[in-house]
Amino acid sequence: MKLKDKVAVITGGSSGIGLAIAEEFIAEGANVVICGRNQAALDEASGGLGEKALAVRADVSVMTDLDRLFDETASRFGNIDVVVVNAGVAIATSLEETDEKIFDEQSDINFKGAYFTVQKASPHLNDGASIIFISSTANQMGLPNTSAYSATKAALRSLSRTLSTELLPRGIRVNTLSPGNIVTPILRKMGVEDIDAFLKERESQVPSGRFGTAKEVATAAVFLATSDSSYVVGSEVVADGGWSQL
Repeated sequence: MKLKDKVAVITGGSSGIGLAIAEEFIAEGANVVICGRNQAALDEASGGLGEKALAVRADVSVMTDLDRLFDETASRFGNIDVVVVNAGVAIATSLEETDEKIFDEQSDINFKGAYFTVQKASPHLNDGASIIFISSTANQMGLPNTSAYSATKAALRSLSRTLSTELLPRGIRVNTLSPGNIVTPILRKMGVEDIDAFLKERESQVPSGRFGTAKEVATAAVFLATSDSSYVVGSEVVADGGWSQL
């Protein structure tokens, strides 16, 4: 019970990696608040998480939604010990195909939303809290058809460093967790025409020979959320089966 009675907020927590992190945090004793844009998905997720979870419908790119998210968190559980900045979208398009709408959607949620999630959370954070940005190995790899998406994820890696210097006087640690190829619903939402061929090709490139699971990412998030990682500050933990490293 490494997170017993701790309070954690997870954006994009109604499915995939976010939901897996919520499940692991609750298993470790935490009270968890998840947010997302789809009410039906939130209802389903919160029903499975039980009484230690609160679901709040919120779009992280909308400032009033973020205010409401943290107000409701404070009202239900009090101050916050862990923030997992996970909400994100991925749209696979070439440079020529990326119009302003596609660019803005990814930038607004993946970068703007992440930045202001931390800003709005800051007054509610306990000293010694942990902030975890969920980035991607795309932040350091030159993958085709991901220029806008990869840039937003690289921005999170930069934020983990700069915000660490600002928040460290309060004992607040900021780190990045970068998954590689993980089996989640987002793979089916990326706009890839032949998803099965895409998945087969990607899997063949992973040194470990398989895609990872959301649970494997979630256990890494538990490490960053707890005192087990007390000397890890402004760093990046990569969970990708060796894809970006070997």
